[in-house]
Amino acid sequence: MAEALVELRRVTVNFDGRPVVDHVDLRVQRGDIITIIGPNGAGKTTLIKAILGIQPISDGALTMAPGLTIGYVPQHLTLETTLPLSVKRFMLLSGRSLQECREALDTTGVAHLLDASVHHLSGGEKQRLLLARALARRPDLLVLDEPAQGVDINGQAALYDLIRSLRDELHCGVIMISHDLHLVMAATDKVICLNQHVCCSGYPADISHDPAFIETFGRPVAESLAVYHHRHNHSHDLHGDVVSGEEGAHSEDDDHRGCSHVHH
Repeated sequence: MAEALVELRRVTVNFDGRPVVDHVDLRVQRGDIITIIGPNGAGKTTLIKAILGIQPISDGALTMAPGLTIGYVPQHLTLETTLPLSVKRFMLLSGRSLQECREALDTTGVAHLLDASVHHLSGGEKQRLLLARALARRPDLLVLDEPAQGVDINGQAALYDLIRSLRDELHCGVIMISHDLHLVMAATDKVICLNQHVCCSGYPADISHDPAFIETFGRPVAESLAVYHHRHNHSHDLHGDVVSGEEGAHSEDDDHRGCSHVHH
C-alpha cells in the first residue's frame, strides 16, 4: 500500500465533553480525491481543522507524511472592507515570489486580475484566488472547505474540473467538503458521509444505495443519485461551457444530459 499523506485512526474531537467528531478513520494518498459530506453540524469543518492542526484532537492518532505541505482553501474570504488590498498584494502575503504567484493565478484562470481589488471580485473569482494562494505552495495535500461556495452553477462545474486537473498535474491528494451531492458525484473518487462518526463511505456510484446514506439524506436524494451518471469525456471552460474530450466530439445535448449541473 502506498504511503499515506495523512492518516486518522479513531480520531475524536470533544467540545465541552461531547464528541463533535467521533472515532473517525481516514487515509489519504497521492492521487486521491476524497469528499466529506454530511448534514449541518456533522463535524465536517472540525475534522478538516484537526487535519490542518488548527483543532487539537481529544483521542486517537493523526499522522502525516514527513515534510508534508498542505494547501488550504477556506470556505470564505473575510477582509476588512476599509483595507485596500490588490490581488497581487494578497498573493504576496503568502510569502511566495511574484513569479510563483503569477503562475498560480494563471493556473486557476485569474492572472488577468493581478492588479484588481480583492473587494471587487465575484464569488467565483475569489474562490479561484484562494485556490491560487493554496497552489503557490505546491502542496502535497490540497484541503478545500466548500470550494464552490458563492459560485454560480456553471462556474461550479468548471471549478470541479479544475480541481481534478490540479490533482493530476501536482499528483497531490485532495480532501474537500461539499454540500452539492450531484457535483460531488462528478468530481470525487471516494465519498465519506460524516455525522459525528463515519456513517458510510465508498465510491460515488455505490454510496447512494447505502442504508446509512438514505437515512441521512432521505430516499428522494438517494434515488436521484442512484440514477445519476457523469460522463468524463468532456470538461468545462472557465465560464462553465462544455468542452469535448479526447475521445471524440458528441452533441452538446448529450454532454448536458450526462453532466451534473442539470440535475438540480
